[in-house]
Amino acid sequence: MNRDINMVTAGIIDDDKIFTYGFKKLSSIKGIFNEILEFNNGKEAIDYLTNPDNNQRLPDVLFVDINMPVMNGWEFNEAFGEIKSQLGKDIVVYTISSSIDPKDINRAKNNPLIADYIVKPIDLTYLASIYENLQTAERRPA
Repeated sequence: MNRDINMVTAGIIDDDKIFTYGFKKLSSIKGIFNEILEFNNGKEAIDYLTNPDNNQRLPDVLFVDINMPVMNGWEFNEAFGEIKSQLGKDIVVYTISSSIDPKDINRAKNNPLIADYIVKPIDLTYLASIYENLQTAERRPA
């Protein structure tokens, strides 16, 4: 089956400026993701996702840190679950964290909204495979 290659937009929700900078720089150098949207906390991301002005610029994938001010990753996932069906686009969510606490990992793995739990730093090969899968995936249009 020959599928079209899609543009892939990522969103990173993390208050760690150094990690976010590194994520964006590495993605740029390696040609992973066509655009990266940056949010400092879950509330900023929810506000962006629910703003009708952004309907044409919704991300295809979100990388969500757990520990953030204002709205943490767990709170974001709960709010995202409430709005997901209204977005008009399937958005894949990955939890990212430096935590190796089995409680955090199990909590993420048991949440059907979360595709996977990724321990920082993110493995470049895994990140590239996420990008490639999204490029060739059949997605519901915005």
